[in-house]
Amino acid sequence: MLRTLLYLLGIGIWLPLAAQEHSRHLPLDTMIFSTDQVTIRGQPVAYRVETGVQPVYDDTGKVTAGLHYTYYLRTDRDDPNRPLLISFNGGPGSASVWMHLAYTGPKALNIDPEGYPVQPYGVSDNSYSVLDVTDIVFVNPVNTGFSRMVEGADREQFFGVNQDIEYLADWVSNWVSRHDRWRSPKFLIGESYGTTRVSGLALELQDARWMYLNGVVLVSPTEIGIPREGIVEAANRLPYFAAAAWYHRQLPPELQGRELEELLEEVETYTRDELLPALASGMNLAEDKRQEVATTAARYSGLDAQQWLDNNLMPTTDYFWKHLLRGEERGDYTVGRLDSRYRGIDAMATGDSPDYNSELTSWLHSFTPAINYYLREELGFRTDLQYNMFGPVYPWDRSGDQTGPNLRQAMAQNPYLNVMIQSGYFDGATNYYDAKYSLWHLDPSGRMRDRLSFKGYESGHMMYLRRPDLEAANEDLREFISNALPGDRPARY
Repeated sequence: MLRTLLYLLGIGIWLPLAAQEHSRHLPLDTMIFSTDQVTIRGQPVAYRVETGVQPVYDDTGKVTAGLHYTYYLRTDRDDPNRPLLISFNGGPGSASVWMHLAYTGPKALNIDPEGYPVQPYGVSDNSYSVLDVTDIVFVNPVNTGFSRMVEGADREQFFGVNQDIEYLADWVSNWVSRHDRWRSPKFLIGESYGTTRVSGLALELQDARWMYLNGVVLVSPTEIGIPREGIVEAANRLPYFAAAAWYHRQLPPELQGRELEELLEEVETYTRDELLPALASGMNLAEDKRQEVATTAARYSGLDAQQWLDNNLMPTTDYFWKHLLRGEERGDYTVGRLDSRYRGIDAMATGDSPDYNSELTSWLHSFTPAINYYLREELGFRTDLQYNMFGPVYPWDRSGDQTGPNLRQAMAQNPYLNVMIQSGYFDGATNYYDAKYSLWHLDPSGRMRDRLSFKGYESGHMMYLRRPDLEAANEDLREFISNALPGDRPARY
């Protein structure tokens, strides 16, 4: 049986779990401990779990919020230099549940091998977790998960690109100090908007907190302040269209029979060398060339040439999700936004976008009961607060987003800092080719090329939901962490 205790820092006494009162007010300085063991890569790994709340302070030292976190510490290794992985999800407004209970942590929710929900709901051991090589802390920013502002706190200090980075850098620094982890090699991992967050944190931690990282992992990254609007954004959709069409077997036989990555390499070359220049020509594009582009793009995308022409050679992702499988011979389904392997059913075949995101409803189906069960029943975090899968964080101030350039600056200042991108080929929201584009323009000089890497997977936004990709992505992460540990090599150029 797990041993679970509650520690109230403000009181300074140990209390049995049963003494904790249910409340809709978050305890602002709380830790609950339990112990467990998991088998990873055939070897037993003993660990301690700490789930709790640590305060957020303003510039005057006043508590303005409490952030809920869950920390996994391997206990059968006594190594003060053991790596630490600090994990954030995105949204903004999304809780840490996704990577916590499906990717890197020692527990994973019950789903089928392709990532679809199954009952009974719950969690089981994650034999692919990276807990064998790094300790992990999962953080919920303000208003996500159980994290909350205190009454009367100013919303504007939290809900924006740079506000988010500033208060989280202070919180992370304080957390590292409380847990005696300053000697540990440190890694940040963020998913979706979490990639904007960790890209900005890399420089903020260096410049304002004097904390230098060994690695930043961007899972299904956003634009991170690297512009690609207009024709670049439109052209960059085609490789994703090809991947989703390949998955649903909507390509011509000579393309359908090829390996996905081999096919995508061809489509990427066409996108860069032919489609983008054609879109740049606008009305000056010759009619015969326009027809040629429409025919080729149709061949790669599963849409027909007339649909490309009707959309001025720039069909949107919403249009694609609605129309790829439209028609009785195709099943008349929509495809998912974040993971286009998922299919949905609309009320009407007409229209330019799906009625709902089929993949997100599927994920909420399985993740919501799993995280509530796990935190409340297994770890003993009892509260009447709702666990916010998506919390109230809007309006979100997106001005001044320089997170990508700031990550480049952090790398330039810190020779130890490495960056890896992980993307699913079937992600239509933050598509993999956009991620490659951001990687290329993160360091356009190419002088830090050896510290930048990309990994792709045959799944979607949360590529780890598909069992083979859960194994592969964790192995890539394990290798990335190992390679980013410099040993005795000094940080110098």
